[in-house]
Amino acid sequence: MFRVLLQAGMVGLLLHVASASAQDLEPRTYSPSPIGTNFIGATYTYLTGDVLTDPSLPVSNVQASINTYALGYVHTFALAGRTASIGVAIPGMSADLSGDVIDAPTSIHRAGMGDIRLRFAYNLVGNPAMTPAEFAQREQTTSVGMSLTVSAPTGKYDPSLLVNVGTNRWAFKPEIGVSQPWGNWFFEASLGAWFFTDNNNYYGGNTRSQDPLATVSLNGGYSFKPGLWLAAAIGYAKGGATSVNGVGSNNGQSNMRYGLTLSAPFAHGWSTKLAVSNGLVTRIGGNYKGISLAVQYRWFDP
Repeated sequence: MFRVLLQAGMVGLLLHVASASAQDLEPRTYSPSPIGTNFIGATYTYLTGDVLTDPSLPVSNVQASINTYALGYVHTFALAGRTASIGVAIPGMSADLSGDVIDAPTSIHRAGMGDIRLRFAYNLVGNPAMTPAEFAQREQTTSVGMSLTVSAPTGKYDPSLLVNVGTNRWAFKPEIGVSQPWGNWFFEASLGAWFFTDNNNYYGGNTRSQDPLATVSLNGGYSFKPGLWLAAAIGYAKGGATSVNGVGSNNGQSNMRYGLTLSAPFAHGWSTKLAVSNGLVTRIGGNYKGISLAVQYRWFDP
């Protein structure tokens, strides 16, 4: 019984991380790129910290140590005279979680493939389709874009367990973003929301539902030279309360996080990114520290 209660308390964090985090703090998501650009990369992320659980559960001192790995690919192309892109991310995870249930310590381990993410983005204003040569000669201007991210239920999932790497549900995030250059400085803002389908095979054959989760992010930074930049970001998430068989829980989020990202080139077409993030204001989940390292290769179509 102790283990079941602890797993119920920690399921929110692992599902949150398995979907690659609802509070993305990735700078320059809506920065323009020329058509025919390809990006391929690998990312390692380490997350650790306390997890605030449902206050109705007798769970305390919850700690998580989560290693995530992801492979990703993005391709830009022309669509109706504007720039568009399509991307995919394939994550994996190894997680150790522990805590006290009625003062009794216990722990669990989970590992496996996470839910695959797909993202389509389309420029609306300020970034017509341009070849790399045309792009290099352009004047920087404000750009506005929209995107749709889809999280597919491909991750490892066992309905006999409360804590899983996969979520066994679909999730969709429409978003709109604006990017504003100012000399070597850049600023970006985005507004979106996650919408979730039900998990109809939740622990014991139950149905788990989740309310929409709204997200806002702001970031800004400075480019020292092409490929070498430093950015700060802040993000806020609101909503996302869950229910089982229609019985709601008092676990809606109202969380704010902040982070720093440094990107640097190290060879022709190659670059690396180091990012750190932390919780700023937390009401249920999200109170963890994160550090990630990514390596990326870029090339252009002939």
